Amino acid sequence: MFSEYRSKFVTPEVAAAKAVQSGDWVDYGFGGGFPELMDKALAARKGELKDVKIRGGLVIRPRIEVVECDPEQESFSYYSWHIGDYERKLQSRGLVKFMPMILRFLPDLYRYHIRVDVAFVPVSKPDDKGYCGLGISNYAWRTIFENARTVVFEINEHLPTLHGVEGSHRVHLSEADYIVEGEHEPLPLRSYKDPSEIDIAIAKNVVKEIPDGAVLSLGVGGVPFTVAKMLADSDLKDLGCWTGTISDAFLALHNAGKLTNKCKEIDNGYSTWNLAMGSQELYNWINDMPHLFHPGDVDYVHAPERMGSMSNFVGIMGGVQLDLMGQENAESAGTRQLSGIGGQLDFLEGAYRSKGGKGFICLNSARKDKEGNLKSNIVPFIPGGSVVSAPRTMIQYVATEYGVAKLSGLTVYERAQAMISVAHPQFRDELAKYADEKFR
Repeated sequence: MFSEYRSKFVTPEVAAAKAVQSGDWVDYGFGGGFPELMDKALAARKGELKDVKIRGGLVIRPRIEVVECDPEQESFSYYSWHIGDYERKLQSRGLVKFMPMILRFLPDLYRYHIRVDVAFVPVSKPDDKGYCGLGISNYAWRTIFENARTVVFEINEHLPTLHGVEGSHRVHLSEADYIVEGEHEPLPLRSYKDPSEIDIAIAKNVVKEIPDGAVLSLGVGGVPFTVAKMLADSDLKDLGCWTGTISDAFLALHNAGKLTNKCKEIDNGYSTWNLAMGSQELYNWINDMPHLFHPGDVDYVHAPERMGSMSNFVGIMGGVQLDLMGQENAESAGTRQLSGIGGQLDFLEGAYRSKGGKGFICLNSARKDKEGNLKSNIVPFIPGGSVVSAPRTMIQYVATEYGVAKLSGLTVYERAQAMISVAHPQFRDELAKYADEKFR
């Protein structure tokens, strides 16, 4: 069937031997798509190679072989664009190096600023013309492999086979230097815990702000998923999807008949996304109904000006801390990296640009520390060592279980008063004292 490309098909071991040299930068990709076979084959070269640097991010599978086989980092070291659940465990063992970035800038990083030698690209089974889909992780793959010295496609039999709108999610076997195939583990799944009472209260406050026909960007987490379930049970209609990561939240809206995408000025009728992460039911939906989706690369999906050209664009995202001026820490506990900024700034800006747009940072007003003491998540200032992920000028709405504060257009002192109104009552007096002393 692919006689002209048959010479490119090799075992993972041969591909790893021919593609990777000491000193190389090797890209593994982002999210649920993962080059499982090539990872194992590269790990088998431990001791033979030196100073091979692996880049990835938001890994949700339980193991990266090149990391686990080489804790001394004699042959391999691992770098992450975005710390995921597994990478947090690596961090505690000193086995991951974090690289800050804004996701919409990632393609230009690869084009103009950083080196990529080898790309291990997970792809779906090819069709009879040799075209493969990028499965559940479009990411910035096309930009990366077009700038790489050597490209390895890894065919994963479990990946959804959609090719996107006008080939937006498609690659061809001719674009690879080597192609590998074999038996894979089931795709990694991401599940949600039952929402807490606070999650439900925050979600109720946000849902009140969402109009019919809103185009939604939902972050991955308890509150966005709870918002989606409430919207599924609401009277709202004709909601749309334009999001970095499509998840079971959007599947719930689809199943309820709410996700029609009828009001989107761009990609009318399609759900637009860059990554997919969730249950097997989500992956089946994407595979079985490809006509409902426009998967696109980072340059397309994360462009604020494109989001801003749609009406009622609503971004719902999580945060860790906010200070009284509205500066947000979305990703760290002191100097310990919890996640990454990812595309949050992209979608906050997109909401600001949109007619009727709203960008929400959602967080619990307080948390309990290890000793059981209540600590406020709304603080006078972001503490030293912690990250300011989003500047005060980018934060439009803040939602806690106590309400929604709108910050855009307010003075510094007015912002502080708005933030205090949604803080936990136990901390409001001390926050008010600080605001009166510093901002009045």
